[in-house]
Amino acid sequence: MSVRSNTAEQDSQRLQEVDGLARGFKSFVAHIRQRHIFHVSRFLGTLVYVLDTRHRRIVRRNVQFTHPEWSRDRIRALSRHVFQHMAATFLEICQISCFSCDDILRRVQIRGEENLLPYFKNSKGVILISAHLGNWEMAHLFASCYLQRPLVLVARRIESKGFNRWISGVRARYGNVVLDKKRALPKMARALQQGRTLGLLIDQGTKLSRGVEVRFFGQTTTATPAAALLARRYNIPVVPAFCVREADARLSLLVEPPVNLQKTENPGADLKENTQRMTLAIEEVIRSYPEQWLWLHKRWKRHHPYLYAEDIARRQRRKAKKRVRSSQG
Repeated sequence: MSVRSNTAEQDSQRLQEVDGLARGFKSFVAHIRQRHIFHVSRFLGTLVYVLDTRHRRIVRRNVQFTHPEWSRDRIRALSRHVFQHMAATFLEICQISCFSCDDILRRVQIRGEENLLPYFKNSKGVILISAHLGNWEMAHLFASCYLQRPLVLVARRIESKGFNRWISGVRARYGNVVLDKKRALPKMARALQQGRTLGLLIDQGTKLSRGVEVRFFGQTTTATPAAALLARRYNIPVVPAFCVREADARLSLLVEPPVNLQKTENPGADLKENTQRMTLAIEEVIRSYPEQWLWLHKRWKRHHPYLYAEDIARRQRRKAKKRVRSSQG
């Protein structure tokens, strides 16, 4: 046997060993129980809560702003639980990359499937609306496995290229298609015309020029009208669905009845009213699981910027430094 063939055989053996170790590691991670993850997340979330002053401030101000009747102790307790649940979600998302479709189906139970299944018996599309609540990344993966059909997802590009590439790969499993949020509307419309299922997270704010005014937790803010616009144009049902964490740490896909949409001779009024109805559907579920929502987001900054004065000033300083560096370069 030549030296070259012997080396090739050794390289092949090493690759098989590495592949075996990788499969073993994935199997180990995939079989970690959810209650163990949540126990670890309590410690990790509490640690981040103590150390991350900026986001702790944002969470507390958001909660106090939307729940002025709450005591300081209650706001503080909820804020700590928010960080713990976000830590659990992060650890679960890391675990998802090691899951098979069967693993996902075993880990998540569905409640309210009668609100969803009838719409898949015809060729029309469906719009699933959700929020950054519980484990939102698991929601669409479970839906695609449970329905045995891929979804079309719309997501904002993450600044970190490495993390954006990784999370996009996770989202695109099982045939799911991920659209960049920028200039996605024509592709979203095409997907619905093809009878596809469209998944949208609609709980975060948008620019004043691109959104419509709504009331969210009793306060004025903006929301994207994309779901309302597409639902009216193509006569598509809008179904709220959320992957929430139960008291025993198990995950459930909670499917709510379709949003009752208004359709009159005034498209502009319908757009605003239906966006408001979808926002209220989101709010109702968040009120049932307040500790599981992403209160870290500066949700009311465009109408109530004083809530985040320190963060806005910090952003302005960063922009100023960037301009200086650009002018010097």
